[in-house]
Amino acid sequence: MDNRPLTPQEVADILKISKSTVYDLMKRRELNSYRVGKKLRVDLSDVEKYKNKTKIPVQEAGLADAVKSTVPAAYEEQYFSSNNTFIISGQDVILDILCRYLNKHPAGIRALRSYEGSYNAVYALYQGEVQAATAHMWDSKTGEYNVSYIERMLPGTPAVIIRLAGRMQGFYVSKGNPREIRDWRDLRRPDITIVNREKGSGTRILLDEHLRKMGISGRSIKGYYKEYQSHIAVASSVARGEADCGIGNEKACLQVQGIDFIPIQKEQYDMILKKEDINTPAADAIFSILRSEEFKLELQGLGGYDLDDIGRIISET
Repeated sequence: MDNRPLTPQEVADILKISKSTVYDLMKRRELNSYRVGKKLRVDLSDVEKYKNKTKIPVQEAGLADAVKSTVPAAYEEQYFSSNNTFIISGQDVILDILCRYLNKHPAGIRALRSYEGSYNAVYALYQGEVQAATAHMWDSKTGEYNVSYIERMLPGTPAVIIRLAGRMQGFYVSKGNPREIRDWRDLRRPDITIVNREKGSGTRILLDEHLRKMGISGRSIKGYYKEYQSHIAVASSVARGEADCGIGNEKACLQVQGIDFIPIQKEQYDMILKKEDINTPAADAIFSILRSEEFKLELQGLGGYDLDDIGRIISET
């Protein structure tokens, strides 16, 4: 049997179900899956096993067939699959905690995570692959976070932007800052090597926007093309001496020994929902959790977050 690995979207196409339903099957371990790096994959043989396992013999179908016959074909998948699965795309630990609260919520929300950077998270929301995206994308022309990007990246799609937290972005440098790195222009010094974040991440956008304002090309900076997928990975690279400087939030710096943090800019970390989903049980649960004292106290215990406006709608597009 051809046993090639399949992406979740390919599995969804084979089974004629939504991609979110595939993630739900994986989470419930009804469909075997595994990771290749940060990507989920499913073997074709496991898809066939799942199909055979869920087949209902004609003589045993009974009520299932009777009910199914009353459901128009266009709504068949919606009727038989759970509409409570909710995928949140983003990388901050806030989202891990939020999903834990959602999974315990009385509304019965099954919350899943997609670990994408800001740009790709918003694009996935536009494509309908996730139900919520998070972002911290700075616009150097307006000096604001996220709003202008959301207006451009979700054309014709009314959306709501909800504040999650304020975070401090800065430089990760070796203990004592031996290279005396203080501002953005120091990054183009010939004695400085940096480590970068991947394209589409809010941190990469922050760097590129500042370089654009200063008329500096990224290719002139040593290490610009060496990319890592998380703040922790960047901080660890600096701690190991692989680079003199990396950029990330203060929270990650608190978790890595051997580095100092040079604050450079406060950023806003927000959640984006489509306005058509704002009155769903999942959205109601999210607002309830974000505005609860219990949730706020748990985040305060982590440190590194400004939570004054958590749960507040800051813009509607």
